[in-house]
This record gives sequence, C-alpha cells and structure tokens, in this order.
Amino acid sequence: MQLKYMKTLLTPQDGAAKVTCMAWAPNNAKFAVCTIDRVVILYDEQGEKRDRFTTKPADPKYGKKTYVVKSMAFSPDSTKIAVAQTDNIIFVYKIGEEWGDKKVICNKFIQTSAVTSLVWPSEHAIIFGLAEGKVRQANTKTSKSSTIYGTDSYVVSLTSNVSGKGILSGHADGTVVRYFIDDEGSGESQGKLLTHACPPYALAWGTNSIIVAGCDKKIVAYGKEGNVIQTFDYSRDRAEKEFTVAASSPSGQSIVVGSFDRLRVFNWSPRKGTWDESSPKEIPNLYTITALSWKKDGSRLSVGTLCGGVEMFDCCLRRSIYKNKFEMTYVGLSQVIVRNLSTGTRVVLKSQYGYEIDEVKVMGKDQYLVAHTSDTLLLGDLVSNKLSEVAWQGSGGNEKFFFENETVCMIFNAGELALVEYGSNDILGSVRTEFMNPHLISVRLNERRQRGVEDNKKLAYLIDIKTIAIVDLVGGYNLGTISHDSKIDWLELNETGRKLLFRDKKLRLHLYDIESSVKSTMLSFCPYVQWVPGSDVVVAQNRGNLCVWYTIDSPERVTMFPLKGDIVDLERSNGKTEVIVNEGVNSISYTLDEGLIEFGTAIDDGDYYRATAFLETLEMSAETEAMWKTLSKLSLEAQQLHIAERCFAALGDVSKARFLNETNKIADAVAKEYDGDGTDHYQVKARLAMLDKNFKLAEMYYMEQNAVDEVMEMYQELHMWDECIAVAEGKGHPELDNLRRSYYSYLMETNQNEKAAEVKENEGDFTGAVNLYLKAGLPAKAAWLAMSKDELLSSQDIVSRITAALIKGEFYERAGDLFERTRNNQRALECYRKGNAFKKAVDLARVAFPAEVVKLEEVWGDYLVQQKQMDAAINHYIEAGRSIKAIEAAIAARQWKKALHILELQEDRTAAKYYLKIAQYYASVQEFEVAERLFVKGDHIKDAIDMYTQAGRWEQAHKLAVKCMTQEDVSVLYVSRAQELEKEGKYKEAERLFTTVDEPDLAITMYKKNKMYDDMIRLVAVHHKDLLQETHIHLAKELEAESRFQEAEYHYLEGQDWKAAVNMYRVNDMWEEAYRIAKTHGGANAHKQVAYLWAKSLGGEAAVKLLNKFGLLETAIDFAADNYTFDFAFELARLSMKQKIPDIHLKNAMFLEDQGKFNEAEIEFIKAGKPKEAVLMHVHNKDWSNAQRVAEAHDPESVADILVSQAKFCFDQKEFQKAEAFLLRAQRPELAIKYYKDAGMWTDAMRICKDYLPSKLSVLQKEYESEGNWGVEGMIEQAQEWEQTGEYSRAVDCYLKVKDSSNLDLLLKCWMKAAELAIKFLSHDKAVDVSQIVGPRLIQLRKYNEAAELYLNLDLIKNAIDAFIEGEEWNKAKRVAKELDPRLEEYVDKRYKEHLKNQGKVDSLVGVDVVAALDMYAERGQWEKCIDTASKQNFKVLHKYIALYATHLIKEGEVEKVLSLYIQHGVPAYSQNFNIYKRMFQELVNLRDRDCAEAFRMWSDLRDVLLLLCENLTKSSEANSPAHEEFEQMLLVAHYYATRSAAKGIDQLSSVAAKLSISLLRHTELIPADKAFYEAGLAAKAVGWENMAFIFLNRFLDLADGIDEGTLDALDHTDFQDTDIPFEVPVPSRLHVTVEKREEIREWVLTVSMDQRVEQVLPKDERGTYEASLVAASTGIRSLPCVITGYPVLRNKIEFKRPGMAANKDDWNKFLMATKTTHSPECQDVLKFITQWCGGLPSAGYSFH
Repeated sequence: MQLKYMKTLLTPQDGAAKVTCMAWAPNNAKFAVCTIDRVVILYDEQGEKRDRFTTKPADPKYGKKTYVVKSMAFSPDSTKIAVAQTDNIIFVYKIGEEWGDKKVICNKFIQTSAVTSLVWPSEHAIIFGLAEGKVRQANTKTSKSSTIYGTDSYVVSLTSNVSGKGILSGHADGTVVRYFIDDEGSGESQGKLLTHACPPYALAWGTNSIIVAGCDKKIVAYGKEGNVIQTFDYSRDRAEKEFTVAASSPSGQSIVVGSFDRLRVFNWSPRKGTWDESSPKEIPNLYTITALSWKKDGSRLSVGTLCGGVEMFDCCLRRSIYKNKFEMTYVGLSQVIVRNLSTGTRVVLKSQYGYEIDEVKVMGKDQYLVAHTSDTLLLGDLVSNKLSEVAWQGSGGNEKFFFENETVCMIFNAGELALVEYGSNDILGSVRTEFMNPHLISVRLNERRQRGVEDNKKLAYLIDIKTIAIVDLVGGYNLGTISHDSKIDWLELNETGRKLLFRDKKLRLHLYDIESSVKSTMLSFCPYVQWVPGSDVVVAQNRGNLCVWYTIDSPERVTMFPLKGDIVDLERSNGKTEVIVNEGVNSISYTLDEGLIEFGTAIDDGDYYRATAFLETLEMSAETEAMWKTLSKLSLEAQQLHIAERCFAALGDVSKARFLNETNKIADAVAKEYDGDGTDHYQVKARLAMLDKNFKLAEMYYMEQNAVDEVMEMYQELHMWDECIAVAEGKGHPELDNLRRSYYSYLMETNQNEKAAEVKENEGDFTGAVNLYLKAGLPAKAAWLAMSKDELLSSQDIVSRITAALIKGEFYERAGDLFERTRNNQRALECYRKGNAFKKAVDLARVAFPAEVVKLEEVWGDYLVQQKQMDAAINHYIEAGRSIKAIEAAIAARQWKKALHILELQEDRTAAKYYLKIAQYYASVQEFEVAERLFVKGDHIKDAIDMYTQAGRWEQAHKLAVKCMTQEDVSVLYVSRAQELEKEGKYKEAERLFTTVDEPDLAITMYKKNKMYDDMIRLVAVHHKDLLQETHIHLAKELEAESRFQEAEYHYLEGQDWKAAVNMYRVNDMWEEAYRIAKTHGGANAHKQVAYLWAKSLGGEAAVKLLNKFGLLETAIDFAADNYTFDFAFELARLSMKQKIPDIHLKNAMFLEDQGKFNEAEIEFIKAGKPKEAVLMHVHNKDWSNAQRVAEAHDPESVADILVSQAKFCFDQKEFQKAEAFLLRAQRPELAIKYYKDAGMWTDAMRICKDYLPSKLSVLQKEYESEGNWGVEGMIEQAQEWEQTGEYSRAVDCYLKVKDSSNLDLLLKCWMKAAELAIKFLSHDKAVDVSQIVGPRLIQLRKYNEAAELYLNLDLIKNAIDAFIEGEEWNKAKRVAKELDPRLEEYVDKRYKEHLKNQGKVDSLVGVDVVAALDMYAERGQWEKCIDTASKQNFKVLHKYIALYATHLIKEGEVEKVLSLYIQHGVPAYSQNFNIYKRMFQELVNLRDRDCAEAFRMWSDLRDVLLLLCENLTKSSEANSPAHEEFEQMLLVAHYYATRSAAKGIDQLSSVAAKLSISLLRHTELIPADKAFYEAGLAAKAVGWENMAFIFLNRFLDLADGIDEGTLDALDHTDFQDTDIPFEVPVPSRLHVTVEKREEIREWVLTVSMDQRVEQVLPKDERGTYEASLVAASTGIRSLPCVITGYPVLRNKIEFKRPGMAANKDDWNKFLMATKTTHSPECQDVLKFITQWCGGLPSAGYSFH
C-alpha cells in the first residue's frame, strides 16, 4: 500500500497545539478532529470544513480549561459522536444526518477517573478505558455503564478488531488484554494476552496479528495467542524517535505506525504469512504524530500532529479506470472501492476472509460486480448495494456469468450451474446442466408473497435437452422431473413457482402444474409466450392470434384476438397491461383486461371478496365461467361459504347453491348463538363433507355428536338404505325392523327384485330369494344360491324351475352344473355340449361315459377350429387320434414346427402331400435347408431347385441339381436357363447361372453384346485381372469409334492412359475436355501444354484471349520460346506482351548459338538488347576480331574485358609479352602483377609494380618476404643485411621468423640474436615484447637457464623464477627471489609445496609444511606416520589427528584400537572430543562376550582413560558440567566392569562379581539394557540367587521382544517399583545375545515359572527396600554405593579420603583377603586404582573376624 499526500485540513501552528483525537464516520461522509482547545471540527468526505462545536466540561464551575479530550468515536449509524474527557466523563452528542443540524447532548456517563480511550463497536455499546485501569461498557439506550474487566494499570490505548466484535486494551505496565463481545467461532482466548516491553501506546489489531509499539523504538507483531511473530527494531536508528500511535486499515491488511516526522507502513502478506514493511513516509518538520484515523472504506488516512496540523493521505495499492466508466481503487489486498464516474456513487467491495482480490470486473449492463480471490468469489449489485462472497475454488477464470435475473447471479462452470443470491454469502444452490442459455433456466425467489409460505425459492432447468428438473432451493430437494418427447427451447416458472411453462422445438407450448405433476398442452404453434408480471396470466401468439389465459388453472379457457404482426414485447405499468405488436412499419399495442389479471392476483393473494366483487362487474362468458369455477373451488377450500354459494349461483348450479344456502343459515345461527364463524359446527362440517360426496366423513362428524337420527335421515334422503340399516344395527336403533320393512317395500314398489332377493337371502328366506331372482330374470343367481344351499337342491320343483329358466335363457353351462349336482349326468352332458362347455363335458364323460371321451375331444377340436382357435384345437385332435385334422389345424395356426412334428410321426403316405405346404412356408421365411429337406422328402426336388434359384442361391441349387443330374445336363440346364434369362433381360440372374457352371466368359460376352460395359469390366476384374487394363483401353477405343467420348474417357482413365483421352478430345477438337483431363489427371504442367496446343490451334487474338482466361499467357509465351516455336511466341508477344519480345529474341539467339549459327545469333542478341552476350559468345569462340567489332559498335565497356580475356589466353599459352601488352592496353597493370605472381615470376611482378604502381611496391616486397620465398638461409642473410644497415627492428623480426625444426642449434642462435639485438638497440618495451616471444620458445626447448637469464637481463624477475621452477631448479629460484625480490620467496615456497604434494613427496613436505603433510597422511590413511609426525608437534596438533584417527577407527568398528590410542597419548578435556569419548565408551560396552576374566585388560584401560579424562576435566572450564558428570558415571561403570572381570578370575569372589553385575542395572541408561539384565541374571543364577535370576532373565526376555518390535512401551515395570533401576531406557539397536542363548534362557525361565518354590520377588534388606537399591523406598534417603560391589553401604562402613567414597566392610575385607591369598595381579590393579581414585586406602587396617 502507498501513502500519497492529498491535502492539509488544518494548518500546523508554530508551537505545540496537539491534535488529541480524530474519527471517521462509518458511512464515510464525515470526519471529526478535536484539537487541544477542545473544539470538535467536522469535515466532509472531500476534506472541506463544514461544521464545528465546542465540548463542555463535566461541571461548568471548574472552567473550560480543566480537561482534555482524549478520544472520540462515531456511532455505527454516523449520527452521534462520543467524546472521552479527562474530567471523568463521556458525552454523547447527537449531530444529525445533515450538515448544520442542531448539536445536542443525548447521553452522558460520569466515571470515577479520567477516561483515556474509547471505541464504539456496536449500536448501543461504547467501550472505554479509565486511568484507574478499568475497561467499561456504556449503554446509550439505558444511559448506564458497567465494568467489563478491571486491571491495576492505566489504560493507554484501546482498539477493536476488523469486525468490531473484539477489543484490545493496552496498559501502562505493558500488558495487553483481549475481550470478545462475540468470538465469531474463532475459539481465541480472552483475558491477558501478552506483556510488551514498554507501555503499548501504539496498538493496532490487524487481520492476522496484533502490532504493538512504544517508546523502545521497536515494533513487535504478536500472533493470535500473544506469541511474537516478527520484531522490527529501530533502536539503533538515531533518526527514529518513540512510536506514539498506530492505526489498522478497515480490512486489517495494512497498519500505519506514527513517530517523529515519519509514518511507517506495514502490509500483511497472505502468501508469506508475515508483515512486509513498505518504504516509510518521511515528512520533515511534521513533528510528532499524535493521532491517526482511517476512513472506513480504507481510501484515506488522516494524520494529526503535535503542532495542530491535520494532513490527509490517499491510501491505495493501485488505481485503475475500467471501461472509462468506473474507477477502481485497491485500498488493500482484500478491499476495492468501485466508483461510478458518471454518478459518483461508490461501493466498497471487501473480502470478509481477508483474501487478496485479483481483478474486479463490472458486467451485466454495468450493474454487477464480479471479482475473484484465491478461495472465494465476490459478487455485487451496484444498484441495490447488495454484496456477496461465496467459497469458490479457482477454475482458471472459465466461469460464465448471467445477470438476467435481478436477485440472483447464475454462474456456469464446467457443466455446473451455481446460483448466488445478492446479499447472501452462501451459494443458494448448484446443479449439473450443460445448457447455459438463460431461456432454459428459470429462478424465482420470493417474488410474490403467498399465504403461509415464508421462503419460496424455486429453480427449473434442463437435465438434458428433453428433460426438465424443478428444484426447491430452500429445502434442496427435487419437486419434479418432466420428460418430454422433443427438444425444449424455452421455459419459465410463474412468480409463485407453482406452474411451469415450456416450449419445444416444434413450437408447442406446454403447462406443468408442479403440485399435481400434471402436464397439459396449451398451443400447437407458439412463436412468443410470456407470463404477465405480477400475475399468473399468460400471453402467447399462435400464428395470427393473440392468446391470453386469464385463469391458468383452466388451460382450455383461452381468450383470442386476431393479429396481423408479431408480438415483440409485454409492458405492465400504471394499472395497465399492454402487448406490443409489430405490424410491419408500425407498432400497435393491445390492452389486456386488467380486471381479469386483477382477479388472478386477488386469488393468489387469497382476497376472495375482492375477487367476487370484481367478477360481479363482468358479463358471463367462457372466461368468466372459468373464473367463477376457480373461485368456487378455492372459497370452499378456504371455508368461505357465502362466497362459494354466490359462485354456484352465478354458475347456475342451483342444487349446490341451495344446499350451501341452508348450510350458511345453520352456520350463521350457530355464529349468532356461540360467536365465531360457525364453520366449525358439526352440522356445517358434515354438510360440507356431503357436498364433497364424502358420506363416511359426514357420518363420522354426526356420530361424534351421537346424532344417529341425523345420520339415518341423511342416508334415507340419499336412498343409501344399506348404510342406514348398518348404522341402525350398530347403534341398536328401535326403528331397525320398521326400517327393514320400509326398505323391502320400497324395493318391491320400485321393482328392484334383485335387491329384494338379496334382502330375502340375508334374512335367510332362500326360497323367497330364488323366486325373486327368477322373477327378476336372474336364473344364474338363483342357480348359484340353490347350489350353495342343500335344502334347495332337495326340492325337485325348485331345481326344475331353475333349470328350465336357465335353458330358456341359454345358460346351458350353469344348467349342466345344476344337473350334475342333482346326479342327472345324461342331461348335464347334453347341456355342457350345447353350451360348448367341453372341458366340463370331458371331465364328466371320463367319470360317467368313458366311450364318449374321444368323440367329445374331436367335437371340441371342431368347435375350436370354428372359433378360429386353431392352436387349441391341435391337442384335442391328437387326443382324438385325428392326425390329418391335427396337421391341418397346426398349418392353419401357422404352428409349422408342431405340424412337421406330427407329420413326421405318420407312417401313412397319404399325409406326404402336406410336406409341400410346410416346405413352401420354410422357403418363404428363408430357412432354405429345412425347406430343401422337406421338398426332397415330398419328392419335389424341382421345387427345391426353383426355390434356390429364386433366392439367388445358385450354388445350393447347383449342388441339388448335381445330386440328381449329370454334370453335362446341369451345365446345359444352367446355360439354357441363363440364355432364357438373358432374353428376358435378367442379366444379373443369367450371370449368376453362368458363373455357377463356371462359364464366366459367356457372361462377359453377354454383357459385351448388350453393351453393358460396367458389368463386363466387373467380371473381367474378377476372372481375368491381368486383362483388365487392356480391356479398358480396348473398350475405350471402341467407344471412341462410336463417338461415345464420355464413356471412352472413363475407360481410358481406368486403363491409366489419360494421354489417350486427351488425344481423343484433341483430335475431335474438344479442347475444353482435353484441358479438364490434363488438369485433373496430368502432372503439374500437362494442362498448361494442352492450353498451349489449344491456343496454337486457334492462333491470333483468340489464342491470346484463351491464354488470358487461364492466366497462362506468359507461361505459354515462355513455353513456345523454350520449345523453339519462336514464330508463335513472337505472334503472342506482339499481340499482348510486347515487353516479352526481347526475351524471345534472347532465347532465339541462344538457340542459334547452340546451332552454331553465330552471325544470326549475334543479330538476335543485339535485337534482345544484349550485345554483351554476343561479345561473350565471340570471346568464348576465341573470335577476337568479331568480339572487338561488336564491342566497339554496341558495348564500348566490354572492350577492356576482351583485352583481359585475350591476355588471359596468352598467359595460358605462355606468351607473356603479348599478354602484358594486352593488359597494359586495358589499363589493368594490377592483373599483370597478379598473373606474374601466380606464375612465381616475382622479378617481372616487381618491375611492373615499380613502373606502374610504385605505391604498392613496399606491400609487394612484404608479401614476398612473408611468403618465405627466401628459405632459411635467405631469411638469415636478409636479417644480417638489415642488421648491418642499422634496421634492427626489421632484423629482429626477420630472426624471429626463422623456424627450422630440423636445426635446433640454428634456431637457438637466431632467437638469441634477436633477443640480444632487441636488448641492445630497441626500446625497453619492445625488448620486453621480444623476450615474451623468445622466453617461452626457449622453455619449450628445455633451455630454462637461458630463458631465465634473458628475463633477468630485462628485470623480469618473476618470469625468471617461473623459468627456474619449470626446470625444477628450486635452489636457483630461491636464490634469485632472495637476492632480487624477497617478496617472491613465499611464492617460491608455495610452488615448492604444491610440487611436493603433486609428486607425493610427503616426507619432503614435512620439512616445509607440517600441517599439509599431516593432512596428506590422513587422506592416504597412513595413520601411524601421521600420528608419529604429529607427536613431534605440539599437543593440540597431535590430538587433532588422534581425534581424526579415532573417528576413522570407530567407523571401521575397531574401537579397541581407539582405546589403546588414548592410553598411549592421553585424553585431553577438549569439548570437541567428548562425542568421540562417549562413542568409544558406547561401542566398548556394546561388545559381546566381555563379561569374563580375560576382558580385564580392556575394562581396566577404559577405566584408567576415563579417570585421566575426569581428572583433566576437574582442572578445565568444563568442571562440574553435565558432560563432566556423565563421564564420572561412565568411569564408575568402567570400574564396575573391571572389578567384575578381576573377581571372575577368583572363585571365592563369585558373589562380588554377581553383586557388581546387579549394581550395573542401575546404569542401563548408559549400557545396553538387554545385555545388563542378561549378565545380571546369569551371575545371580551362578551364585544360586534364583529369585533374582528369574526376575532379571524374565526382564531380559521382555526387552528382547521389545527390541524386535522396535519399542519398549509394552514393558511391565511392576517388579522394579521402588528400586533405582530406571524404567525409561534407550531401545538397543540390536540384541546383544545370540538367538540360541536367548532360547536357552526362555526355556529356563519357563521351567522356573512352573516351579512354585521360587518366590518371584526381589530380596529386601533392613530398610524394607530392594537390597541393591541405593534409595530407601520409605524415606527416600540415598546411600553411598560400595566401591567394591556397588551395593548400598549401610552399617559397617569404610570411608576413603575422597568424600562420597565408601565400602562395605565385609565386601572390602573379602576382596583384600582374596587378593592376598591368590596374589591376583588383576585384583592388585583394582586396589591400586581405588587408591588413586579414592585418594588412598582407608587408615583402618585389615580387620578379620
């Protein structure tokens, strides 16, 4: 961000007149400044002074100068200012919205101490800080204040975060406290946040961190939880003074800190996550900055100073003009101000999340803003000032935006449509669609409010070109999907989102009701359609009609007006709706019936009274009727019954109107009696249910009130007797019997015999019921009843009456059933047969008359055939054994397979006739193989052959024919058949037959004879491929003879002879065709040749025109000339291109020259204007006289060239005199010189040069010399000559030129002579140059001394030394350096060292550079030499190389050598060596199998080395450091190991060895744990301490398992609680015991664990603690370890001189005794070590008890 000075608002004064505070209004329109004189000055946005007012003291009696204004803030609505004063008060002044409004105090808050700072973050809450350290909140609504939190330190600063939801207060003790009104889900802590090094007067809260500064000249950026992120330290900058004030930009991305004469600007870099400092704004004589205030849109920064000045700065990163209409001011990375240049209106576009805004675009008729950040998309409506920011992952800027809808932006990206509502920060919805046209998407957001619908947001779009989806955007679910049969090209929802109009590509208009999912077609041809705004009325055009639907719920009700033009627009304004129609030139408007539109709107708004009032004004028409219907339906639903009654009356539905009138009377009476509207009364509800034909619901309403009589009355009125009786039965009504009687009599009266019969049946009077059924003409029902009741079947009379009635009514099957039930089988069978109930007849016959079954089956089959049920008949014929009938039925039913199956089962030959029929079917369906088989079976082979021939399957026909005919017969048959076909003109079929009998030539002849050349060629291509081209050419010639040129052309081209085609057309004067073929089929130039020949045939003007037409005129002229047709070429050129005539002459001349006609050629060359060519021709022919003649006549410039050519010829002929004469005549002496030079005739060359070109003589001489023409002797002679004549410089050059490698002495002599002459006679510089040439040559010849001497003669000492060095003359080089230039001695030494190094002479190098020699030894791995040599140097050098050697040995795994190295050379207390010592210790303790007596020497060496190291450490600066303590521990461990090895060698000390192994367990952080436990366990086992052995070895196994897994987390430490054995030990990198030994241990541990005698607990001593633990479990007292065993020293103690060293008396005596008795040198060594380590042995003598 840049600060750019704009203007001075308040001029500074000469003295101090501090600006105490400033504030910008949130609406950016006002800016307030308060000066030291307590006056508040108000400025407008441009910085013009507009108003002022004086502040008031808390108490007027103290006077006006008793306080200072410390802070000011505007209210969020910018109409009030809060003023904080040091006289313990805050005043809130109402300043109004307009300039000059009266200023009144509307609140005052009296405090207990001075108010030091103040912010106003939200509507009624002012937060302020006091001098006593409290931070309080004042409520302007209640005029009360309360403490938020208190501290004991003066509040020096107060600031809020970007959102105004968080507060920071800075206190005089450096504390910064944070408080959140709302933490906005950030989860950041409240309370004391950090303590700054000085009072934080400059405090600002940016987006990502907090900036604090003060009097220590440091600016510190703290993180969200008070951690330091960055520090900008200016304490060393003498020009910098203390920081007094800081301000954050409204976006929080920039912070400005003020000090003396300077503003420092810091910008947050989101990518780096740090503050970047911009170049500071230096303003001389500004003095200390006391106040800063940032305009809320971030575009201005105001600065107040100590001298009372107020300056305004413009803040922006960059500014740009967009489309010359908008100014974009980037005031921060995430904030842009967009200003309309024409209206001056502004919009502040800001990323809520602080993301960097890339680029802002104004789109959609300059009304909408679009901007990208890395993670979001910003959108805004410039008119409504609604802004949105939605999460949006970068898509490379490929989105497409549509702004057709005013409330929502549609964004298409990668097949996805996203909707963003302006003013909302969430994506409203997104769907996948490929259709980006706004006419194929419709969005409706709360456009017309409906009753009971809070949020109505709908979207309709295309899933694919034929499928529409409708989505509820609020709930996010699908409302419906419409699949259409053709492509959709327009769709739109109505404003309430309940109906959808859409049109397809066939211009059919459809309406879809979303609630009922019903689709209806409205118009068949519709070029224009639109919803009328603010209503559900639709306007459309259908060819010559304007169609209007005032009631969209009745799509069939449409109002039409005739039109002449096309509808172009629809306008609705000022209570008028007009359709604009373009009728050619004029536009005419048709006004719609606003009343009808009004009706629709009233209905939608639910105002039915308004709708009724409106309808009553209209005449009755189809539209009005539809509206009354709609209103009746809606008013009934809304239970507005009076309106419904009026509607039915209007519609002429008298019954409903009357019924509703009665209902309304009931409702009104109830309403009068009980209040309310009466519609909730049960009678009203029941009557409405009856109106809706929902009688059960009406019954329920009545029954709820126990109004049984009313229910019964309702049902009786409706003649619903059954329901009425059911209610009476249910309630046990006393009138039940009367009801039944009434019902029966009613039925009888109305002749409802069937119903009456049912009543009788229900009452159990079956005889009566039968009589009534028969009376009603329903014998079938009577029969059913009779068959279900046995008592009726027993009555012969009833049965005979029923059967008679059934037979009369031709109900034979039912009569048969009744006869069968009464065992009258004969009559039953007759009836079944009569009634065609064959199944029942057959079933009965199987039981009663088996002989009849076969007959019945045949009759059944015949009946089915008669009924055309052939399929069904087949099986019955088979059952009846009538195969022929079965076959015929199967054929008739087209059941061919069945027919064939039956047929093949027949043995009788009479059925064979059916094969032909079936075969013909199979032939017709092209199942030829089956058909063939059947034809053959039926002896119809001829038919089979015919079938194949008709199907064109000649091969199969042939095969069949061959089977039953001879080959000749077949051929004769086929050929004769083919010839017949040929006569019939069926050539294809004939060809097939010819080829089938292998006679293709006959087919070819046939086609040739009939001039069907294409077919002929096709057959030749198949059968005689080799003759194809020949045939084409032959045909072409025949066709050409017949003048069938087109066809001939085709065959010539097919025969690949296009030239013949061209020739044919040429011969026949058809040049266009010839040209076409040449162009299409010839090469690049063929058509040009044809055009040329064509033109030639035409000649004259016609030829020119033709060639111009083809654009080939120039080409043709060139072609004619190139082909020597010069007459034609001249003709063309003269007529059209005169400029080409010289070219033709030239070509003609060349042609004549080639022909040897030189004189004619000469004439043509001259005509072509090329006399030079004629001259050259004569010169070429050595005809010099003619050449001369032509040149002199036509080209004088060429005369000289002829002389030169002649001279050249003479030179070649060795006639030098003649040649020279010619050249001198041609005035070309330089050529004479050149020719003489080339011929090696230097004397003649020199002569000519001297006579004619004296100026070039010296150059020629030099050239002569440089050519080495003299030879070596000549060169030396010349040099000597020049030496004698005193031309020393030339002599020197000459000597230096001598280069004869065969005579080195001569060379040397010449070069030395050159050097000598140069030194003696030439200038010093020249002599030096010569020496620089001669010196390297001498060195090359290994003449080092001569070269050095030469250099020394010229004082070139370094060169001389280099020469000696080159010759390895080191002593001479040193001597020269010493005597002549001591400064070069070092250089010689350096070169000498390098020489020795390169030669590998290290031993010699030692004498020169020891360190280099040592490094070289080390590099070569000659460590013994290296250490030996280093030992002769100082101690430090020695130990440097010892350390290197040790490191090398450790890497090689030779750690014991390292130990001997340090034994030999000592261990200095160098901190850089500590890692080597530690590594040496670790590697040694890691060695396997060292717990034996043999390892004593190693352990004692390690112990002695560590003792020496510890002693050296005590004397060094590292004394008592952690490293020292660690080495002391290592020393103790090494001593234990050494003592254990000593004890192992003596049987009586086995318990001491075991104790030492156990004591080592407390050092497992230094030694490998698995090895320690293994050795301790084995030692305990060896001395019989089995419980300890078990526990230690068990632990070893656990450790081993842990090492395999790589972690020891699973270890159980229970056994070692209350011991000093550590739990946390490093995981050993590998197991220090072999697998076999580990398995042995595992077996032993398992065995012991099974053994109950071993107690698995560690033994304890008198302390109640594990006996080897130094620390007592109960008291925590630490005992000293015994120097012999490592066990704790408790009672019988022996103390040594060195404090902290002691021994157990028993163990000590035991060790002494063993040493005495065995004279073990190892034990003596241990005692000697203890003497040295512990400061001597104890004074007490040996005590043996």
